[in-house]
Amino acid sequence: MQRFLLRRVLQSGVVLMGLSVLMFTLLVYTPGDPVELLAASDPDIQPEDITRLRKYYGLDDPFYIRYFKWLRTVVQGDFGYSRTYSVPVINLMGQRLVNTLWLVGTSFLVAFAAGIAIGIYSALRQYSVADYGVTVFSFIGLAMPNFWQGIVMILIFAVWIPLFPAGGMITPGVKAGWPMFLDRLWHLVLPASVLATSGMAAWTRYMRSSMLEVIRQDYVRTARAKGLAEGKVINKHALRNALLPIITLIALSIPNVLNGAVLTETVFSWPGMGLLLFQAILGHDFNVAMAVLLFLALITVLFNLLADIAYAIVDPRIRYA
Repeated sequence: MQRFLLRRVLQSGVVLMGLSVLMFTLLVYTPGDPVELLAASDPDIQPEDITRLRKYYGLDDPFYIRYFKWLRTVVQGDFGYSRTYSVPVINLMGQRLVNTLWLVGTSFLVAFAAGIAIGIYSALRQYSVADYGVTVFSFIGLAMPNFWQGIVMILIFAVWIPLFPAGGMITPGVKAGWPMFLDRLWHLVLPASVLATSGMAAWTRYMRSSMLEVIRQDYVRTARAKGLAEGKVINKHALRNALLPIITLIALSIPNVLNGAVLTETVFSWPGMGLLLFQAILGHDFNVAMAVLLFLALITVLFNLLADIAYAIVDPRIRYA
């Protein structure tokens, strides 16, 4: 197991290095230039000022020199300053990460709890009208883009039927304490529902498939043949084993929820990491964009590693050399 962990950690490091090169390349060669944008917004700027700024930011250096300069500072824990907000990137990401965790955590819990319950219900009533209805819902939820669903939800529940706010995270002027907490939950309903839809559909399909496989096993038939109550057969024998593969999928689903939050936060103007990344790319705020992308890549690689470890823990039949 130790050799496997060491090998996977080294592989994860190589993957992160490759992803950083790819992301750096894409951002460097994205059309537009922050100095050119600054010059366009200031009619009094002189050509020598533009040359000085390009040299100051290292925009005239070759690509590989710019990359290794950036990598050296990141290894030291310095992600630089945001050109848009004029604050250290690490400070800017801190509060935005808390906001994203509010959204992602809520949507994940809703999607997981509802998806597992619906999946079990669907499996126990295979080929029924309810099962077909769940299947149709799952396919629609998996196929529907988050940004399109978000726009439709805003149109219906914020414009036509004004029950919830169309965007933002909190109402200006609301008092601290319970009023602020309830107001944040009110703002959270629409974006969390959109982000939870695809996850709920996926969990439903996973749980239904796993449950159907388990209830056809010989030990479940044996339990029924012994005269055990159906509820005890399902809860004690079938459900426990059906949840094993689902537990390991949790680690793989969290990065997907975080990555999906980028578009959802942008549509609902939720001040999290996703909206920060979108604004940084549009504004050519290179340090912010690279920091957020690197964070998302790190989370994806880390949770894939945790998923491999979870397989060995929950299923004793699996052994890693």
